Amino acid sequence: MAGHSKWANIKHKKAKEDKRRGKLFSKLVKKITVAAREGGGDPEVNNDLDLAIQKAKDANMPKDNIERAIKRGTGDLEGVNYEQFVYEGYAPAGVALYMDIMTDNRNRAASEIRHILSKNGGNLGENGCVSWMFDRKGQLIIDRSQFEIDEDELMLAALEAGAEDINIAQDSVEILTDATDLQEVRKKMEKEGYKFNSGDIAMIPQNEITVDDSTDAKQVLRLMEQLEDHDDIQDVYANFDIADEIMEEIEDEL
Repeated sequence: MAGHSKWANIKHKKAKEDKRRGKLFSKLVKKITVAAREGGGDPEVNNDLDLAIQKAKDANMPKDNIERAIKRGTGDLEGVNYEQFVYEGYAPAGVALYMDIMTDNRNRAASEIRHILSKNGGNLGENGCVSWMFDRKGQLIIDRSQFEIDEDELMLAALEAGAEDINIAQDSVEILTDATDLQEVRKKMEKEGYKFNSGDIAMIPQNEITVDDSTDAKQVLRLMEQLEDHDDIQDVYANFDIADEIMEEIEDEL
């Protein structure tokens, strides 16, 4: 499975930790608040809000938290004004990084993210330096450890629902859709009995860089983890691929 899918699988495992779940909730509140502020509080007509709410439900966020975040976005409750933008840069081994940012302090975010990159062998680039290497897609993830899947039936169901591509690995399945079709594909497949661990709009690399050195691989993954852990970074996307044997070699060290 491609590097972005491997990282999605690693993130899913780490998200089970309570500390990270609390941090995830904080990021999801930002996402819902901004979506409601920019498109209104009705998910029936605000696709971004509908997707943000679904993502919160995937993470088992309490309904009250979701409703309060919507009200902060619409102005019914007092809240923080978040700014949304993108940073682009590079990780070790020439890996491209695309970072979605939401923050109430742009200067602080820039300083802290530059520090994380520099201490892990990466650097911040100019706007547009790597965005052309990625396509904006809908991404659905199924954890195969939770229930059995007939691969042929899954692929047929996904394609009939409108999916563009399916990547099947030992631990997980990644289903890619056109960005505008994500929720429709998900709902059609859920009617067929499929359950998803996550669903979101993602930046999918057009081509990938193979990281075949274990030291570089550990550095890339540690950088990804620290960036993901930053409060102001909603999502990080990268174009790395790591061989399965190297993943097995370094997995216990992550």
